[in-house]
Amino acid sequence: MTAQLIDGNALSRQLRTEVAQRAAALKTRGTTPGLAVVLVGDNPASQVYVRNKVKACEDSGLHSVLEKYDADMSEAALLARVEALNNDPAIHGILVQLPLPAHIDAQKVIEAISPAKDVDGFHIASAGALMTGMPGFWPCTPYGCMKMLESIGYDLRGKHAVVIGRSNIVGKPMALMLLQKDATVTICHSRTADLKAQTLQADVIVAAVGKRNVLTADMVKPGAVVLDVGMNRNDEGKLCGDVDFEGVKSVAGWITPVPGGVGPMTITMLLVNTLEAAERAAGA
Repeated sequence: MTAQLIDGNALSRQLRTEVAQRAAALKTRGTTPGLAVVLVGDNPASQVYVRNKVKACEDSGLHSVLEKYDADMSEAALLARVEALNNDPAIHGILVQLPLPAHIDAQKVIEAISPAKDVDGFHIASAGALMTGMPGFWPCTPYGCMKMLESIGYDLRGKHAVVIGRSNIVGKPMALMLLQKDATVTICHSRTADLKAQTLQADVIVAAVGKRNVLTADMVKPGAVVLDVGMNRNDEGKLCGDVDFEGVKSVAGWITPVPGGVGPMTITMLLVNTLEAAERAAGA
């Protein structure tokens, strides 16, 4: 048995085409969806991510503003910029690229973003909306995972889903999204006593810890769906995920590759959130 691939690149292209069409429709009504991306410092990985986000916006007909600041920018100055963007009617989404320099309280900055423009889905109001099933913005990576499950027509009702990782960015919101779709959810982490015992029961496994080979073939039930959120480098320096892809694909029913799986979906869902923020602002 060889798992079927869930192609994040192909699904991203499809969703971005839909975003472009909806953005064009909104423009005819006088609103161009706008995303402001704020980068503080010169973290090389952050610079790549930011470039990709800005390009994705432009390619999909969204207006994007990139604001770059030196690493010694004060917290007060950054908070003032966020407030100005909150009050800018041309900006519908605000993204402050993480990590921030050590002297800036990242949580304070995130909480300064208006919940109506929190397209990253990291604000406490967004987390509360997800928790209670109210309208809000879902964090982009787990949101992308849900779209991937949707794309293969997977019905989560009554299924057992295991999420490996408990971060606020992926693990916790992922568990809540799966729960909303009536899955039975187990969250595993570094203190889980017997990870293999948990994953062998799972119909769906989401690996999101940033550690190579955290999930191997002997830990997967035949036919399970495996979503690999990890982003690591192997011994040859090539990009790989948290899952032993070559081993697991011989057992799983569906699997996401790295690269070309969850990664492209994260930026795509950022575009979807920005578009939805603009539609809400325009009363669409």
